[in-house]
Amino acid sequence: MSDTARTARAGVPERPTLDGIEETWARRWQEDGTYAFDRAKERSDVYAIDTPPPTVSGELHMGHVFSYTHTDTVARFQRMRGRTVFYPMGWDDNGLPTERRVQNVYGVRCDPALPYDPSWVPPAAPVSEAARKDPTPISRRNFIELCELLTVADEEVFEALWRRLGLSVDWSLTYTTIGHVARATSQRAFLRNLARGEAYQAEAPTLWDVGFATAVAQAELEDRERPGAYHRLRFTGPDGREVLIDTTRPELLPACVALVCHPDDERYADLVGTAVRTPVFGVEVPVRAHPLADPAKGTGIAMVCTFGDLTDVTWWRDLGLETRVVIGRDGRLLPEPPAGVPAEPYAALAGQTVNGARRTIVQLLADAGDLVGEPREITHPVKFYERGDRPLEIVSTRQWYLRNGGRDAGLREELLARGRELRWVPEHMRHRYEHWVAGLTGDWLVSRQRFFGVPVPVWYRLDDVGEPDWSQPLTPAESRLPVDPSSEPPPGFDESQRGVPGGFVGDPDVLDTWATSSLTPQIIGGWETDPDLFRRVFPMDLRPQGHDIIRTWLFSTVLRSHLEHGVLPWRDVELSGWILDPDRKKMSKSKGNVVTPMGLLEQHGSDAVRYWAASGKPGMDLAFDPAQIKVGRRLATKLLNASRFALGLGAADALRAAATEPLDTAMLAELSGLVATATTAFDGYDHTAALQATESFFWRFCDDYIELVKERAYGTGPGADSARAALATALSVQLRLFAPMLPYVTEEVWSWWRYGSVHRSTWPTTYEVGRAVQAPGDPELLRLAADALSQVRRAKSERKLSMKAEVPLAEALGPAALLDQLTLVADDLRAAGRIAKLDLLPDRTPELVIACAF
Repeated sequence: MSDTARTARAGVPERPTLDGIEETWARRWQEDGTYAFDRAKERSDVYAIDTPPPTVSGELHMGHVFSYTHTDTVARFQRMRGRTVFYPMGWDDNGLPTERRVQNVYGVRCDPALPYDPSWVPPAAPVSEAARKDPTPISRRNFIELCELLTVADEEVFEALWRRLGLSVDWSLTYTTIGHVARATSQRAFLRNLARGEAYQAEAPTLWDVGFATAVAQAELEDRERPGAYHRLRFTGPDGREVLIDTTRPELLPACVALVCHPDDERYADLVGTAVRTPVFGVEVPVRAHPLADPAKGTGIAMVCTFGDLTDVTWWRDLGLETRVVIGRDGRLLPEPPAGVPAEPYAALAGQTVNGARRTIVQLLADAGDLVGEPREITHPVKFYERGDRPLEIVSTRQWYLRNGGRDAGLREELLARGRELRWVPEHMRHRYEHWVAGLTGDWLVSRQRFFGVPVPVWYRLDDVGEPDWSQPLTPAESRLPVDPSSEPPPGFDESQRGVPGGFVGDPDVLDTWATSSLTPQIIGGWETDPDLFRRVFPMDLRPQGHDIIRTWLFSTVLRSHLEHGVLPWRDVELSGWILDPDRKKMSKSKGNVVTPMGLLEQHGSDAVRYWAASGKPGMDLAFDPAQIKVGRRLATKLLNASRFALGLGAADALRAAATEPLDTAMLAELSGLVATATTAFDGYDHTAALQATESFFWRFCDDYIELVKERAYGTGPGADSARAALATALSVQLRLFAPMLPYVTEEVWSWWRYGSVHRSTWPTTYEVGRAVQAPGDPELLRLAADALSQVRRAKSERKLSMKAEVPLAEALGPAALLDQLTLVADDLRAAGRIAKLDLLPDRTPELVIACAF
């Protein structure tokens, strides 16, 4: 039968191409419900994934493609293993990133004092730079509507890219972190935390981002190296004694409440328990001892201010010191001095920025003769909000907190035990979790002074003079959720009582975005709204995520599940690394070094980009390399063409036949080993090892096996039937092994000769491969034949002959045992090498040598 006839009968196109297959198969998968979750299955048959919801605040980049491809390979593998895969997609659209994007795109800012304007029309986006610098104030409700408008548009773009990439999610399960279900779930969990005493409100020192005008949690901090200067100040001790301290923040001098030294520092032992006077202001402050004071730092005695840094907070709390707050939420010094601080010197500082006040106080100190020497320039770590661009301040505010083990040793040990229960991929990442939990110094601050988020679902009674009663928050019934206290009254009140004595006021804050994202298993699993679904998917099987958010998303999700359900939220966690630019720097939008994926997907094809992504191991960083994408394109093209060729040899007609010839059983024996290797790798979340092993075998299959058997496969009789049977099994198995990484090309080839989708077919097994042979084969036999053929080809190349040139005589020299093995494949070798005569000559050479005579 001719090649053309065989191809036509197998349904293989004459000129197969990768072009356009993404659109074809993405549409078919959606129409056929290929990846739909079957909720009729019991929990033992379900594989549930807690998919990371990407932040909707701009464009997806190659880092997203990298990590989400990893998750998709897991989903596809588990689906082929017979599990019904619960694989949703979410959009993280509440919080600061969305607000900042709306402000930049439309040139607006939220002013909660403004009334809602239903007729307001946003300007055409994007606006000019001038409009961004002088934003238009709009009401909170108008601002939220604008946030919703922009996120919907962004989510459509994100979904289009994910579909193009081939993520096998069930799009009917899509959710958003600001949607109705998410808001209700987040508020329900918070109210239950409140009822159990796990959530509480307190007036306390709070890390504050001046630019965003909101409180910041410990998990959102990062240190950045910034220039500064040590200033040496002269305090006056008992009997006029000079006491020198070094500080990088002299502007906080009016907030000074004590000096502190180490208990064992003999230099200041006689000062402990006495009082000194501050320079410029002349305020008397105590000298106390505390083990956190570092005798080797500066002069060994430090100024405690309320509040300059987190150590100040610790000293203030441990030593029971006074509070003198001088910095307001706007980052400026307050207009009035704190109690006990003289108004006259302070007036020069009032209303100034931190930097301006620093310059002023340095001058005042110099004029008073209390600045010793010149300031000494340094570079030191300064705490920032991870999304902010101004150093954090510490101000006293009323906030909501959630107990997280920072002040409860018992809870901390329980959370550490949860970490040990969890399967970590890679395992060493568990230490990051343990380090974070062990180092917690306070509870989780969950309230934010922002607008686009899940409202804190409480109100407060106002007393006869209009002051709120913080101690008895009013809460809604769970059946009312979600609620917005800024626009809805509490139970037993009506809207006319808002803000008036004897009435009520709603809590103005929203919950931290992590307070909602920490509940993604509950949001997508139907907690309390769909009990049947929840019992089928929770606890989930896998949490895939970046290693940089272990302390935020992973830890907070473990905490919420532990408090609410008493279990881990999932069994396994797979951590992905970062994508690095050519300079080995993390690729991120803030650094301006991102590469957006859509152009690469269109130019090279989705399978090629996925191949690059799958080349990175879990937990390991990967440099962006366009050359690797081109390798992926060549692989997909080769898979297309090699499959067409194999089917043209008649493989489609021999799927259920058995291989009998030695070379065929040898190839299938190696294939069986590959199936075991790839399966073990996928079971261990090592898609990279599975891909490398499968790709390595595939190229040998194309370059060696097909070349060795194609002449026999074109013939008739048992030998031809054996070759076609082996080709059929090998092609079927390899398509399924490649399918998790290269979904489009494998689906395309599968459709030429098999029914249904390759992604709904069963994962290959060693039993399946073994069933395709009459007797076990020896993988070494294929390697021997391939080595012999390679030597023949090399001899032709050295003589600049065509590979189709005939070899009149070839002599095979080597140990007798090796030649005995070669005898089993001699006919295939002669046909593939165009060898007229092949002589096997025992020799003392330790390896096989092929000598060709032309």
